[in-house]
Amino acid sequence: MSPDFLLICFIVVASPGTGALYTMAAGLGQGRAASLLAAFACTLGIVPHLAAAMLGLAAVLHASALAYETLRYAGVAYLLYMAWQVLRADGPLRITPEAARLRPGRVIADGILLNLLNPKLSIFFVAFLPQFIAPAEPAVLLRMMEMSAVFMAMTFVVFALYGLFAAAIRGQLAARPAILAWMRRGFAAAFVALGAKLAMSER
Repeated sequence: MSPDFLLICFIVVASPGTGALYTMAAGLGQGRAASLLAAFACTLGIVPHLAAAMLGLAAVLHASALAYETLRYAGVAYLLYMAWQVLRADGPLRITPEAARLRPGRVIADGILLNLLNPKLSIFFVAFLPQFIAPAEPAVLLRMMEMSAVFMAMTFVVFALYGLFAAAIRGQLAARPAILAWMRRGFAAAFVALGAKLAMSER
C-alpha cells in the first residue's frame, strides 16, 4: 500500500463524522463493550458500499437522481431519529450515571444503518479506490479488495479508540448529571447537524 493511500484513509476515517459520533455515544452511554460493538457495526456498514463500488452499482446510484435522493433522505431521517434517541433520557443511547444494560443487537443495527444509509460512501469509493490502482494492474478486483480491507481495519481501530476514550471518561461524568444532560443535547445537535449536511449535499 502506498503511503498516500494510507494517509488519505486515515484522514477520512479519523475526521469526526457519524461513525465516530456514534461510537463515542455508545461508549459514554453503555461502556467499553458497547463502544467496540459500535465500532464493529460501523465497519460492517461499509461493506455494502464497497460491494456496490466493486460491482458498479454506485455508478447507477450516481446516475439515478431518484435512487440517490431516496437513499439520501432515508439517511437524513435516520440521523434525526438517532438525535431523538440520544436526547431521550431513557433512550437506548442514554448517558446515565447508572450502568446501562448492553443491547448488542440494537447497538449493531444502529451502527450498520448509520453507514448503510449514506449514499456518499458508495460514490466516495468509486472515486477514491481507482486512483490507487495502476492502469496495468492484472487483478483489479483483488487489489480493490485488499485496499478495502485496509480501510475497514483502519476504520475499526480508529472508531474503537474514539469509543474506548469515551467509555474511559464515563465514570468521571457519572456523578455529574448536569454535564451528562448537556452532553446528550450536544450529541443530539451533532446528529441533527450531520443530517442537515447530508440533506444539503449534492451528488
